[in-house]
Amino acid sequence: MKKFFRNIWRYKALIIMALPGAIWMIFFFYIPVFANVVAFKDFHIDPDGFLASLTNSPCVGFKNFEFLFSSGAAFDITRNTILYNVGFITLNLIISIAFAIIMSELRNKKLVKVYQTMSLLPYFLSWVVISYFVYAFLAPGNKGIFNQMIMHDGGMPVNWYQEPKYWVFIILFIGVWKGIGYNSIIYFATVMGINPTYYEAAMVDGATKWQQIKNITIPQVVPLMTILTILAVGNIFRADFGLFYNVPRQSGALTPVTQVLDTYIYNGLANTGDLGMATAAALYQSVVGFILLMITNFFARRLDSDSALF
Repeated sequence: MKKFFRNIWRYKALIIMALPGAIWMIFFFYIPVFANVVAFKDFHIDPDGFLASLTNSPCVGFKNFEFLFSSGAAFDITRNTILYNVGFITLNLIISIAFAIIMSELRNKKLVKVYQTMSLLPYFLSWVVISYFVYAFLAPGNKGIFNQMIMHDGGMPVNWYQEPKYWVFIILFIGVWKGIGYNSIIYFATVMGINPTYYEAAMVDGATKWQQIKNITIPQVVPLMTILTILAVGNIFRADFGLFYNVPRQSGALTPVTQVLDTYIYNGLANTGDLGMATAAALYQSVVGFILLMITNFFARRLDSDSALF
């Protein structure tokens, strides 16, 4: 015990620095875990407070979970959530690494800062603002920029918000475009941290720029790629609510290709006000995400223990 308190005193500066983050994690992540019991109750708000509501609400077992699978669209919603996330994980991984490598190869550092700033700007825009940008391009009739271009070439305008076949590509493009700058930062830092003597030795051996990237840069980034992919797989049952709710503008014709678990849960909660159902859906997402994370980490550890998360 004396050693424990001695270590606390020894590292007091680091502990004080970490304390705000630890308190934030406890209050907003660990304490709310106990509220998952609402998923197994017919929850009703009591005037006496949350604890009274929790105590007085009867248990219903797994009945709240039936909501997710009671609709005929449950399969489509789950499929959309998984496939969109697989697309985002794959595209963000490839494009972010490529962008980071390109930035690292530029010799004009001022231009690098300009390009990085420009790529980061979309990340700080809300999805509401971006939805209006998208609408400016895709507005029906002759109002949208794309339709004006089509009509200028003699074509017929497209009612974009009534054509589901285009929206898989639109959603993927907008999602990747918004996050490319932010997602590439950590890869850029990793690439810039690679020991330059590796490249000097490669140049002495006559290696081309592509050979240097292929045999030095990418292998050095693989452990980070693996860890970030494992973390992303843990969230594969979650979708970016703002993207899927705001950008398609809740068009009924687009529901089959833009409805995901998060928007489905929100709409269900807004229509029914059933907090127990919403909690059950969130718990389902978390449990499945945890299982997928553990499975992915297991296989990553079997392939390369140094690249695994734990």
